Amino acid sequence: MHFTSESVEALVEQFTKLPTVGRKTAQRLAAFVLKMPREEVVELAKALVAVKDRVKHCSVCCNITDNDPCPICASDRRDQTLICVVEEHNDVLALERTNEYRGVYHVLGGVISPLDGVGPEDLHIRELMVRLNPDFQKVAANGHVAEPEEGYEGEEKAPVKEVILAMNPNVEGDTTAYYLSQLLRPTGVRVTRIARGLPIGGDLEYADEATLSRAIEGRMVL
Repeated sequence: MHFTSESVEALVEQFTKLPTVGRKTAQRLAAFVLKMPREEVVELAKALVAVKDRVKHCSVCCNITDNDPCPICASDRRDQTLICVVEEHNDVLALERTNEYRGVYHVLGGVISPLDGVGPEDLHIRELMVRLNPDFQKVAANGHVAEPEEGYEGEEKAPVKEVILAMNPNVEGDTTAYYLSQLLRPTGVRVTRIARGLPIGGDLEYADEATLSRAIEGRMVL
């Protein structure tokens, strides 16, 4: 079904370009917009334009921000010696909701996925290495992250003491975490990865074999 109004139809078509939004959902959204006060529609339009005009990537952690550096990197209350590496900016929001982590972040912008044509050079790995040691990171002519120069044994210690790898527990996440762990090892910085196992409130009988295996491997002393 097409609307009798070309303007509404154009709005529906734009809504269908959003992920997980089919035509029926787009029609409902368009109908809702029609009922909204004009002032609210104007504010919505301003917010959409502002996202494209003002949002940028932090030059330090590569997270999205309006101001560079972002509030987390610029805060003197954050532990700058502790960096948590995540895949996307939504992961930062998830970790911040815990109110437990007080370090800073580094957003890769994805994971290594050869099947999707995503390699290390497509992620913000170079920026991470620069944070650890500005003189350490070298970029090869083909754009790939180069290995440490021969003879480098971490004699110039970076102020960062620990890098936490917070990749998702899947094939791509494991591949990315392994690549980073090998790349970071010569820096002398402690490299850890977030624990994996059973969720709070979960039952052993419903857990899959891989989750149970990870839970046993990550057991701790009480």
